[in-house]
Amino acid sequence: MVKICCIGAGYVGGPTMSVIALKCPSIEVAVVDISISRINAWNSDQLPIYEPGLDAVVKECRGRNLFFSTDVEKHVQEADIVFVSVNTPTKTRGLGAGKAADLTYWESAARMIADVSKSDKIVVEKSTVPVKTAEAIEKILTHNSKGIKYQILSNPEFLAEGTAIQDLFNPDRVLIGGRETPEGQKAVQALKNVYAHWVPEERILTTNLWSAELSKLAANAFLAQRISSVNAMSALCEATGADVTQVSYAVGKDSRIGPKFLNTSVGFGGSCFQKDILNLVYICECNGLPEVAEYWKQVIKINDYQKSRFVNRVVSSMFNTVSNKKIAVLGFAFKKDTGDTRETPAIDVCKGLLGDKAKLSIYDPQVTEDQIQRDLTMNKFDWDHPLHLQPMSPTTVKQVSVVWDAYEAVKGAHGLCILTEWDEFKTLDYARIYDNMQKPAFVFDGRNIVEVEKLREIGFIVYSIGKPLDAWLKGMPSVA
Repeated sequence: MVKICCIGAGYVGGPTMSVIALKCPSIEVAVVDISISRINAWNSDQLPIYEPGLDAVVKECRGRNLFFSTDVEKHVQEADIVFVSVNTPTKTRGLGAGKAADLTYWESAARMIADVSKSDKIVVEKSTVPVKTAEAIEKILTHNSKGIKYQILSNPEFLAEGTAIQDLFNPDRVLIGGRETPEGQKAVQALKNVYAHWVPEERILTTNLWSAELSKLAANAFLAQRISSVNAMSALCEATGADVTQVSYAVGKDSRIGPKFLNTSVGFGGSCFQKDILNLVYICECNGLPEVAEYWKQVIKINDYQKSRFVNRVVSSMFNTVSNKKIAVLGFAFKKDTGDTRETPAIDVCKGLLGDKAKLSIYDPQVTEDQIQRDLTMNKFDWDHPLHLQPMSPTTVKQVSVVWDAYEAVKGAHGLCILTEWDEFKTLDYARIYDNMQKPAFVFDGRNIVEVEKLREIGFIVYSIGKPLDAWLKGMPSVA
């Protein structure tokens, strides 16, 4: 029986291994992590992450051929294939601070594999890592090998949160990169055989190690670039009276461009886009390619600009001050159908409003008060370290209350900001909301999900990104 072990029970490791266990009943899969609370959650009815369809998969396989354990060394020692899916945060100090990936957790995982292994292993990079990481890992393993042979493969994940299980069941492609040696190709084939249980052969792509590592960074950079492109257009649309929805629809009808990832918003978030682009920028700089680095930096600059533009629009619309005004925030996760708040634009928007002394009342159907308070007090990039190594938030933000109902959030508010496109926000009773708000009542739609004209008929002053401006907003001070 083939045994697989995955180090790291997070957003990637947990769902990926659960689906492998479901689709390959003859393979024993163990997911290991040093966080006891996280493993306990995976073994309970309340899984540590929310992902549609994940519950059913875990319940079917857990205890049969899927195991969650804190006994890291035992399972690594027994495994034929070891996936490494640990945090690769952006460095905050030292060489490459603010851009380069911090490979501390990766290196300690590699050293531990070398320490405990008693048989040959295939080691698979599952976390997003900078190009040439495999080479570093290879060196650590071979210098500590005690005669044991290791093959390193790169098998980047291309999951989108909110649809991860569907993406795993029916992937666009599975990418496996390995050494172009007979041993390397044998290892590639072994991993290919695992995925071939349910993925058609033509969708399993094999490349060299560096191509696989770089393809992941490139894919995320291209996707983020599309979002920044349409967000840049949204600012121009507001200035000229064009409607960004109509523009992006017309653009997306071109079959060479296609309609996906052309929705304007308050900005992209999630654990990968910004981190991967910063990584790409750093790699370009290290390889003497400053023009290429500068090009990709712009994608992040536009994203930051879009968030600050939104905050400025809120403040300038409300008589240039939100001091002591209650503002309701609907949605905190970086997108719908996930509880993930990593790099969510809501953090910067909320911090911007708090900086102007606003009082915030926040509602998100999947994000806890504890998580929101942590996000608003944490330093940049701290979120990407394992939970027990994150600084404990010493204070809570006093001007923030977190509520469990949208109507509660808007009671007595001057303005309402929609920051996540949860379906339930489309069907709220906005007439009821209007009656409960201070007048004039403002709606700032950061996801373009409300019907602007209907809300204006109710009496709201509405700002929707990239749409022709409300007459009220035109007379307000120009946005910085």
